[in-house]
Amino acid sequence: MTQKLVLVIIAMALVTPVWAAPAPVGAISGTVRNSGGIAQMGATVQFFTSSLMPVATAFTDVKGFFRAENLTPGTYYVKVSAPSFLPALRERVALKSGASLVVDFTLMTLFEAVQMLPARKRTSADDDDWKWTLRSTANRPILRVFEDEPLWVVTSGDNGEKTLKARVMLLTNSDARRAGASDMTTAFKVERSVFSSGTLAFGGDLGYNGSPTGVVRTSYSNVMPSGSEPEIAITMRRFATADMAAHDLALQALALSLSDNFSVADFADLRFGSEYQAIQFVGHVTAAQPFGSARFHLNSDTILEYRYATSVPDTRDWKGFDSAPADLSESGPRVSLANFSPVIEHAHHHELSLSRRFGDNNVQLGVYSDRISNPALTGVGSVTTDSGQFLPDIYAGTFTWNGPDLHANGVRAVVQRKLADNLTATIDYGYGGVLTLAEAAPLSWADLRSNMSTERRHSVAYKMSGTLPMSHTSWIASYRWISGGNCPLTAVDMFNTSPGQADPYLSFFLRQPLPGTGFMPGRMEALVDVRNLLAQGYVPIVGEGGRALYLTQSARSLRGGLAFTF
Repeated sequence: MTQKLVLVIIAMALVTPVWAAPAPVGAISGTVRNSGGIAQMGATVQFFTSSLMPVATAFTDVKGFFRAENLTPGTYYVKVSAPSFLPALRERVALKSGASLVVDFTLMTLFEAVQMLPARKRTSADDDDWKWTLRSTANRPILRVFEDEPLWVVTSGDNGEKTLKARVMLLTNSDARRAGASDMTTAFKVERSVFSSGTLAFGGDLGYNGSPTGVVRTSYSNVMPSGSEPEIAITMRRFATADMAAHDLALQALALSLSDNFSVADFADLRFGSEYQAIQFVGHVTAAQPFGSARFHLNSDTILEYRYATSVPDTRDWKGFDSAPADLSESGPRVSLANFSPVIEHAHHHELSLSRRFGDNNVQLGVYSDRISNPALTGVGSVTTDSGQFLPDIYAGTFTWNGPDLHANGVRAVVQRKLADNLTATIDYGYGGVLTLAEAAPLSWADLRSNMSTERRHSVAYKMSGTLPMSHTSWIASYRWISGGNCPLTAVDMFNTSPGQADPYLSFFLRQPLPGTGFMPGRMEALVDVRNLLAQGYVPIVGEGGRALYLTQSARSLRGGLAFTF
């Protein structure tokens, strides 16, 4: 009996160390950075079991590094959170016995999460560049709700995006008055996401031709939880030609813009706002210019839209070529002189349009009514401000002249067809009122205003756009024809923002990515912007001293340069 008891004690003594030995454990470590690659110190890293029970917490150091040791083998959920960022979650991290895993995290703001995810794969019915893309819900982050806490972005690694985006363009513009003359400008734009859901932008176009001249704009927009997207923007403009600088004069304008847009139950998209403008040049003038639109989605293929505007829209940015000059004709406000006093072009534009999609075809029918006071007409020729009637434009090499009021009603029909993945054709027909001369030119400036009247004209524009597969060249070529013997001084359908919008006569736009720039931090592109290449629509006028001047809808211009995107 005693011998058996001794054997049991010896066996228990041998087995006890095996029972008491701790099970092999593992560790999980990694780094936490933002989307720009900057290490995030003080981020909280929490570890949960597969049953969502918390087991460990770690904090990142100055290098963004964290490490949790003595973790038993199993499946973990790892959560990372930091101020101003969306929490990030890595699911089903399998830790084996004795292993040491490395798990890196990239934290994003809400704005970046919406922007960075790739668009969903769309069906052929959705594959178009029409207005339906404006209400697409394809770009949404992958979100999860966990323990009644805020939404987490489920991420799998660094996506290489940047919170700071910058673009610089060096442009030269041929002078419309003198062959071979040109003016150099530098355009820039910087955007940065702030406060998780906001975007701060700063940009402009600056040049020097005897006196500093240019446009600077800063804006802040925010995406609210309700879906509303308010924006506030301040724009400063300064223009001065050589003769204006000689008299210590410059046209200075300050504009404050407030706008908001939101959706109502996926049925209506509303946008509204106003811009307050103050202009100083010899005298002082102010104006408030409200705007708004309501787009109703009758079904997945049909949109009914009402739009109200009080200023001619700038469509250059909508085309995606970033070559908009800082001249008064496109940057706004549209200003002219009347007896040495600045006057602002003011309009009341009402438009009702119906858009319908048929497979690869898009059709729009619209009617509109315009009342424009103090229209700023475009002229070409050498003028000064001494007469108090002409406002020279340093960038475009043109001038503006105050014309008589215009009252016009009209209709529009647009047909757009996607011929291939990288090729789209558009035809735009318009019929409406324009300002034109009752008598044949040339006339003297003294007789010009009394001979102007409103006539109804037809207009047809044909536009092709696309991207070349091999060279990745983005291009737009368009030609707009206008009926009638005497060339009109204003465009038919001045407020056209449909896909059929095109400049008068023959125009080209090119954007060419340049190869061999991989050593640079970003990409480089060549830009070419040609308007009214054949110099059509020029109406001769006899100016002071018998000099020949011209009025035109669109002055011929050739603008080219380089763009750097960082």
